[in-house]
Amino acid sequence: MTRTWWFPVVAGFAVFVLGWKLVVVVGGLQPYILPPPETVAGRFVGAWLDGTVWPHFQATMVEIVIGFVVGSVLALLVGYGLARSDLFERLASPYLVAAQAIPILVLAPLLVFWFGPGLLSKVVICALIVFFPVAIATMVGIRSVDARLLELGRSLRATRRQILTTLEIPAALPSIFGGLRVGVTLAVVGAIVGEWAGASKGLAVLINLARGSLFDTPLMFAALVTIALVGVALYLVIVGIERRLIGVR
Repeated sequence: MTRTWWFPVVAGFAVFVLGWKLVVVVGGLQPYILPPPETVAGRFVGAWLDGTVWPHFQATMVEIVIGFVVGSVLALLVGYGLARSDLFERLASPYLVAAQAIPILVLAPLLVFWFGPGLLSKVVICALIVFFPVAIATMVGIRSVDARLLELGRSLRATRRQILTTLEIPAALPSIFGGLRVGVTLAVVGAIVGEWAGASKGLAVLINLARGSLFDTPLMFAALVTIALVGVALYLVIVGIERRLIGVR
């Protein structure tokens, strides 16, 4: 009988949990150093049920979604410009590469100082970290469009808009979605880094509280699990949209 698609996922998770438990037992580690998985699971459920996680989760999700959308839209426009204009590529590429070379962890405190500790600074940080991979993926995807198809469209007197919507975008979608897959996970990283640099709510703030004043290591792990689940869920959303649009398995 053929195994269902979820079998490797469940098996891998079970091995991970058993390995985690084994490390705790064999190492004789105290819960404040590395809590066992059942303790983290109980704290995870309890923190959600008593409302501890929800306001921080909500704040982080807003930052991620807005930052990802803003960064992706700008990246799509710039990526297309890079692919179709040699002059624009020569002018913009050095600055894009230089900006990407600066770690977001270094920029985050400065951006929080400029834009304040509220939502705007987190959106800017998320958009910046999402921008580069999506822009490059878009540029590569547009450039990979078969030149013969473009010549055929022009010979049939297709307008620039028709060539864009019927030839360039459909052909570039696999590459663009590759960039979006990377970008959506980086958006999660951007939100956490931004909150770490300065915020009043967010999952990174909850981690700081659990690590510091509360000294609640299981809660810290519960927040980390939440961040991981958010990243996986958003990645699967992008994969689902990709499958819906271009039928990729």
